[in-house]
Amino acid sequence: MAKLIVADDHPLFRNALIHAISNTFVTKATIETDSFEATCEALQQHPDADLLLLDLHMPGNCGFLGLIQLRKQYPTLPIVVISASDDVDVIKRVMAFGASAFIPKSSHPAEIGKALSAVIDGELWVPPAIRSQVMNQQQHQPDLDLAAKVAELTPQQYKVLFYLTEGWLNKQIAYDLHISEATVKAHITAIFRKLGVTNRTQVVIQAQRLQLEAPADKTLVAQ
Repeated sequence: MAKLIVADDHPLFRNALIHAISNTFVTKATIETDSFEATCEALQQHPDADLLLLDLHMPGNCGFLGLIQLRKQYPTLPIVVISASDDVDVIKRVMAFGASAFIPKSSHPAEIGKALSAVIDGELWVPPAIRSQVMNQQQHQPDLDLAAKVAELTPQQYKVLFYLTEGWLNKQIAYDLHISEATVKAHITAIFRKLGVTNRTQVVIQAQRLQLEAPADKTLVAQ
């Protein structure tokens, strides 16, 4: 039996996923989170978690950036990305950035169970129909180099980076993180150095390379 953390900000998706898992996969506990920050807290509170199911589009995740950070902080934890996307390039990048599996949200419950069982057994899993396309293609080296740089950021620097991509001012970041503006500036200087850039615009441009467009399914749910 496995302890799972299910990270998705939409309750309907999360509940449907948990129901599908419970019907095909034996778990001893399931922890739910609805933001990247809550997911990080859950991982700290449950160091014995066997598996993380992660939605790339949840608040604070910033596309692939959150996956890269979690892979660095928890190198042995299998991370399964659950997404409405079925774009081969997205799946290829997810796997290159350290995920153990990519499961489309449209997958049949039995398929989800097979995927999770494979990951628990130490295997990598992607939908069989596109496995050869994903596994036989090399990832673009500049993206891997950028991912390695992002992985060097501390958790606090990652939060500052996320706020920079959202266009926040230093004083707004300081207020939200309960730190001084001087500390924010120090974090930004460290981000510049680690990413090899010299200003905020360049930071945002670099970060956008590892971001995703908002999924259509969540727009529909919001309506």
